[in-house]
Amino acid sequence: AQRLAAIAVNLVRVERLAEGIPHKAHALLADSSALADQCTREIRTLSYLLHPPMLEEAGLAAALNWYANGFSQRSGVQVTVDAPTPMERLPHDLEMTIFRIVQESLTNISRHSGSKTARIRLQRPTGEVLLEIKDEGKGIPPEKLERVQGNVFGLGVGVAGIWERVKQFGGNLEIHSNSSGTTVSVVLPLPEETL
Repeated sequence: AQRLAAIAVNLVRVERLAEGIPHKAHALLADSSALADQCTREIRTLSYLLHPPMLEEAGLAAALNWYANGFSQRSGVQVTVDAPTPMERLPHDLEMTIFRIVQESLTNISRHSGSKTARIRLQRPTGEVLLEIKDEGKGIPPEKLERVQGNVFGLGVGVAGIWERVKQFGGNLEIHSNSSGTTVSVVLPLPEETL
């Protein structure tokens, strides 16, 4: 990001020094400067998504709402979040895992489902955390579900990543899908020290 910022500064300086250059060259400089600015914004967004400061500062429910709003703006999929606020803090690695599962699930909805809506529901009954992500898309083709026969790795890298995260905490993952949409349900046990 710092090197990209330096490139942007240099491009602005070159533009100032480049009086009298052909119009095409000036247009290329302006385009390069705009591309550098766009890359800087995208790196900033990516940085926030990889290490969301909202998760650290305000907790899981606030971070999910923040992410859902941004995702809705970027994708056009209207996402609602049903999570208790305020919500008692969970261990950092568990909050990050839930956040990553939501990211991957929403990405899958945007890429594959055709749904214009998604709903995230987060609950914390005694001893566990329940997460549900639901869409109203075309669903996973039945023949694909039959082929995988419970092996989530057959559903793609994203679902396999979700399963690995869930398994790390000794949780459970269920995926229900039909022509009316898909529901990803995750149950994660809470560590004893948080009970």
